[in-house]
Amino acid sequence: MTDPISISGLNYAYGEGELRRPVLRDVGLRVHAGEVVLLTGPSGSGKTTLLTLIGALRGMQEGSCRVLGRELMGASERERVRLRRSIGFIFQNHNLLGFLTARQNVAMALEVDAAVPERERLERAGAMLAAVGLAGHEDKPPAKLSGGQRQRVAIARALVAAPGLVLADEPTAALDKVSGGEVAHLLRDMAKSRGTPILMVTHDPRILDIADRVVSMEDGRIVEAAVA
Repeated sequence: MTDPISISGLNYAYGEGELRRPVLRDVGLRVHAGEVVLLTGPSGSGKTTLLTLIGALRGMQEGSCRVLGRELMGASERERVRLRRSIGFIFQNHNLLGFLTARQNVAMALEVDAAVPERERLERAGAMLAAVGLAGHEDKPPAKLSGGQRQRVAIARALVAAPGLVLADEPTAALDKVSGGEVAHLLRDMAKSRGTPILMVTHDPRILDIADRVVSMEDGRIVEAAVA
């Protein structure tokens, strides 16, 4: 089976000429099917930049980055958009639309497939919200939900379309200890039950126990990879 993420010799820099600043240096990384990998390291070490490259949110500059069997080096914007549809994204700020209910926010992730009728999208969204422990909250707007509940909605939105990969950037940073732990373990359990690999950027030492492997970065390089 092909690894969902396979990276070698990846280099990336911001700026040009005298202002050019390398942020990723000769990065190599593999994430295996069904694996939960946490990416840690100090601010400015390149973690989020690496996540955005893997998520096809920005173009590659040098090296190889194969995600879900597709090479991103040299990929067109259209090809990157197509790949993004197979990835579930979760961010520190849940990025829910305040004028939509929880159910409608989750259902939006299914709108890229025009073959799925609206009724089915809403039904699947409701079922996913129930799976993340939000039965009875489906028709509430984000403002009526706690921070932990909003991140549960974000998890439901990321998983409802059965992505091949989940990428998460500091999903627990804005939550208290109890809510953060609950959200992290829920994400791990939901992904494991579906065989979905997760790569999560985090500074949160409270959630390292959810990982199969912890990868550390420093100055744009991977410096350590340990089994959790």
